[in-house]
Amino acid sequence: MTIEQTEQQIIEEFSIFEDWLDKYNYLIECGKDVPLIDARYKTNNYLISGCQSRVWLHADFIDGKVYFTADSDAVITKGIIYLLIRVLSGRRPDEIIGASLAFLEVIGLKEHLSPTRSNGLLSMVKQMKLYAQVFKLKMSN
Repeated sequence: MTIEQTEQQIIEEFSIFEDWLDKYNYLIECGKDVPLIDARYKTNNYLISGCQSRVWLHADFIDGKVYFTADSDAVITKGIIYLLIRVLSGRRPDEIIGASLAFLEVIGLKEHLSPTRSNGLLSMVKQMKLYAQVFKLKMSN
């Protein structure tokens, strides 16, 4: 499944819900499925700066693909990082770097987050793309 197909799947899942309270509840449910980061990576080195809540993100590079694990101390943030991992994990670095992640706007997530959570979302995306860039550089050396 491509990034775009995964994004479309998420858009369809969110379109079921009319109101944002239901969408938030779904987001919280999604957070329960986040691939949890190993406890040894729950350190400040893996903490994403710019997030209102604490979010740890780790990436492994296996057979040319990037795999993410994460955790957060906030349930909505955990749901957000789950969606990003669902779309970006298991992809080649170029795919991650080039991903527009348009689904975030289509489902209305960006407009329904507080400014600090919205900044946190941008920080998560930035960190995931940064990991991809680092792995891409390592591949070319």
